[in-house]
Amino acid sequence: MTLIVGLGNPGEEYAQTRHNIGFMLVDELLKSHNYNEISKNAFHGNLFKSGSLLFLKPTTYMNLSGKSVQAVHNFYKVEKTIVIHDDLDLPFGALRFKIGGGSGGHNGLKSIDSYIGGEYLRVRMGIGKPTHKSEVPSFVLEAFNEDESAHLDNWVEHTKKATELLIHNSLEHVASRYSLKRA
Repeated sequence: MTLIVGLGNPGEEYAQTRHNIGFMLVDELLKSHNYNEISKNAFHGNLFKSGSLLFLKPTTYMNLSGKSVQAVHNFYKVEKTIVIHDDLDLPFGALRFKIGGGSGGHNGLKSIDSYIGGEYLRVRMGIGKPTHKSEVPSFVLEAFNEDESAHLDNWVEHTKKATELLIHNSLEHVASRYSLKRA
C-alpha cells in the first residue's frame, strides 16, 4: 500500500490558504482515480482508497497530523508514504522532492516525524515567506494573493503529475523532471 498524505487544516475557513496546499493536491489527485471513502473515527482524517493507493487528509489540524498518519499507517501496513506540504523555505511555485530530513519548523512534519519517523517521501511546495518571522503564523493561514492565484492551477496540475509519477518511480527520476525553482 502507498499512502499519499496532503497536509492542511479542516474547515472552510482554511480551505484556500497556503497551509492547505496539501489538501488541495489530494483533492486534485482524487479526480483522476475511482475511489471509495473509507474514513473512520480511528483514522482521525478523511481517507480514500483506490486500489493499492490511500489518500489521506488529516482532520487533526496541522500540529497533530502524525496521529492520523500513524493510525492509517499501522492499520494498512503502509509500505510507502508520500507527504505533500507547504514549504516556507522555498519561493512561491517552487517544487522539490526529498526523503527524510528536518522539519524546517513545519509543525505537521514535526508531528509525523514523532509518530512514524522521518524516512518518508516529501513533496515540498514552496509558498515563500513573509518579511518578518513573527508574521509566519498569519502568513500560512492567509489565502494566496492575486499574483499567486494566477499561477496556482498550473502549479497544482504540475505537482499532481509529479506525485502520480512518484508512486511508481524513484525520487531521482521524478525530481529531475518535475522540480521547479519558482512559479
